[in-house]
Amino acid sequence: MTGFAVPPVRAGLPIGPGWITGTASAPVVFPYDGSVVGQAPVGSPADAETALAAGAAAVKRVGALTSAARRSILLDVEAAIRARSAEFTELLVAETGKTRADCALELSRTLFTWSATAEEVAHIHGETVPLDIQESGAGLIGYWTRKPIGLVVGIAGFNAPLLLAGHKIAPAIAAGCPVICKPAPATPLSALWLAELVREAATSHGAPPEIVQVITGDAEVGRLLVTDPRVAAVSFTGSAAVGHRIAKDAAPRKVLLELGSNAALVVAPDADVEKAADAVLRGGFYFNGQACIAVQRVIVCDEVRDEFVARLTARVGELTTGDPRDPATRVAPLIDEASTNRALSWIEKAEEAGAKLLAGGRRVGRAIEPTVLSDVPEDAEAWCEEIFAPVVAIRSVPDLPAAFDLVNRSRYGLHASVFTRSLSTAFTAIEELEVGGVIVNEAPGFRSDIMPYGGVKDSGIGREGPRFAIEELTVTRMAVIRPE
Repeated sequence: MTGFAVPPVRAGLPIGPGWITGTASAPVVFPYDGSVVGQAPVGSPADAETALAAGAAAVKRVGALTSAARRSILLDVEAAIRARSAEFTELLVAETGKTRADCALELSRTLFTWSATAEEVAHIHGETVPLDIQESGAGLIGYWTRKPIGLVVGIAGFNAPLLLAGHKIAPAIAAGCPVICKPAPATPLSALWLAELVREAATSHGAPPEIVQVITGDAEVGRLLVTDPRVAAVSFTGSAAVGHRIAKDAAPRKVLLELGSNAALVVAPDADVEKAADAVLRGGFYFNGQACIAVQRVIVCDEVRDEFVARLTARVGELTTGDPRDPATRVAPLIDEASTNRALSWIEKAEEAGAKLLAGGRRVGRAIEPTVLSDVPEDAEAWCEEIFAPVVAIRSVPDLPAAFDLVNRSRYGLHASVFTRSLSTAFTAIEELEVGGVIVNEAPGFRSDIMPYGGVKDSGIGREGPRFAIEELTVTRMAVIRPE
């Protein structure tokens, strides 16, 4: 494949009313071959302090923006991204190493998220309260409204940097909150370009540029952001270990955590086995397996195990591994060498513990072949932890109660799915599976960007999706009036 042109991203960090330049820098590399595709600014603790002070100073101005202004800003950002769709897609391929198809999907979902959030601005409202239902409330008028929570810190993951930054920034603007976004160190460029577009839209509608700031940097920068008392809410997408640390450090500020998982797909005895196998192919290897709701655990009832395994392994070869710039590529390298080595070691340890390698398992250049393991022990990391790689693990069980019990014997609970032709089984799964979302006859990786999205247990707390994120980033204010 020939090289590609990465669109230029403005130098510096959007902090305060302008851009801070002269910071240290670090290379951003293309995961496929390690080539440098750009230089990213690296923020310092002093830069974090500057951003916090500017964000806190902007709280009242941003909170006073009219609903019309907030909606217009969001729509203008959507239009600006849309006008640069090809360039953003190219940038995403370069800094994430995901396939072109996956990056185009991320771009499409990003556009939808901004427009959908704009429409939610009109739905931020309160209610009247019948205070006279108690004797002490006779003659009183009561109602509540929603007010912006204040300064928000949004920390995004590397696997969908533009989309995740949008899910942090857009709801904050809709709620009337200034936001400081910290992108992942490996993928900062798309968030920096997005911030430039947001600031242009904001100032055109009379909002301060400090409505959004972006800072990069190390763990010390992150710690300063989440522990500062001027911050009202922290929204984090990333690993469970880091999220749990943030929750402790940020207390008593509000924390929204969208963390990891080892999403399960259950194949019932009455399932359409071909469709279930297709869902694993589509849902286990997109984003190169680097998605928190990608299929990782496949739990198959004994009655259909052999048929399912045969259908799945016969089709794994359809998933071409290679250069993400090639439209035919379905699986490309992981974000870095450390992630690749970790996943390969987990595959090896699973085999040593008795698992069978049915497909893949090898390194191809910097990538890992699409991998299918069977009979993986429950305590193997490839089963019980989040592998975040193009690897699925299969176990069989005698019946559906055992399958649902196995799904729930996990510290995670983000999404799970079940393939069945039975309404009874579908509703039993919805009632019994301990997850944030139950998906019937589709991969657990299905997500509409307007639905409430989040997990239980170690998969996090709080919900994303424009309506639900706006609710998380606003607080109720009660009004009680005694007319005289």
